[in-house]
This record gives sequence, C-alpha cells and structure tokens, in this order.
Amino acid sequence: MADTARRLSASVIVVSDEVVEGLDDDRGGPVAVDLLQRRGLATERRVVPDDPAQVRDAITAAIDGGVRVVLACGGTGIGPRDHTSEVVRELVSFEIPGIAEEIRRQGSGHTRLALLSREVAGAVLRPDAPPALVLAVPGSRGGIRDAIGVVGDLIDEIIDQLDGAGHR
Repeated sequence: MADTARRLSASVIVVSDEVVEGLDDDRGGPVAVDLLQRRGLATERRVVPDDPAQVRDAITAAIDGGVRVVLACGGTGIGPRDHTSEVVRELVSFEIPGIAEEIRRQGSGHTRLALLSREVAGAVLRPDAPPALVLAVPGSRGGIRDAIGVVGDLIDEIIDQLDGAGHR
C-alpha cells in the first residue's frame, strides 16, 4: 500500500441550517478538519444549509476540485430536514456498508442515539474526476470522532483500491 494520505485532500462539508443562520456555532467541523489534518490530509471546510441541492452541489464541487475524501457532517438523523444520507446515496457509485455499520456500532457505545443515525459511506466513480470516498456522518463532535476513528486508518487502502492497486 502506498502512502497516499500525504498527497490527498479532503473536504469537510458541515450541513446545518443553524450554523448557516448564525444561530449556533460549528463545533463539529473544526474537529473533523483537525483530525483529518493530523492524518496528513490537506483539508478544507464549507458550511451549507440542510438543503439537498446545496449539499449535492458542495460534494460535487469538492470532487470536481480533486478532493479524494469528503465528509458531509450533519443531516444524518431522522428529522424532517435531515437529507444528507439520501444525497450521498444518490451520488455514490457503490456503498461501503461496513464503514457505516462500524461508525454506528462505535457511537452506540457512547450514546444510544447513535442507533438513530443514518451514516453512509461509498465511492464516487466518475470519468471526469479521480475516485472519491464520500461519507455522510453525524455533525456532533462525538459522531465525527467516531467516524474518523473508524475510517481514518483505512483511507490509504480505500484510495489505493479505488485507484486500482492490486486489481490489474
């Protein structure tokens, strides 16, 4: 496995009406940026409202810009404005269900509310951009820590496999 993490970039997309409207501080986004940067990924952060079109556009723009890892943080619950999971499902070429299952399992050790979360992990494969790992994860600091704790050590392997390593 190549050490691709040093060459990769990531995008943290915070999905929150409250943060966009200035009614709440973004506490989870900075945690995600910090944890990804500690893993060697150049990481940008963007905040969008709980609007499916804007979430889709933010993810697509990140991938268009060459980002290989996208975390859409927030909007994964069961509330009426929680649409992030559906948007990510529409965009991915295939899901990687074990990652989402493990994030929920890890989270449920801290809070039973993790069982209400609808994480999605998958790969976006497009002819006009390099393959990307996209995750819909909780917007809470704990949910973000759980998610990056699960996927962080796998990022190199995931990107290597998406790039065809060992499958030629």
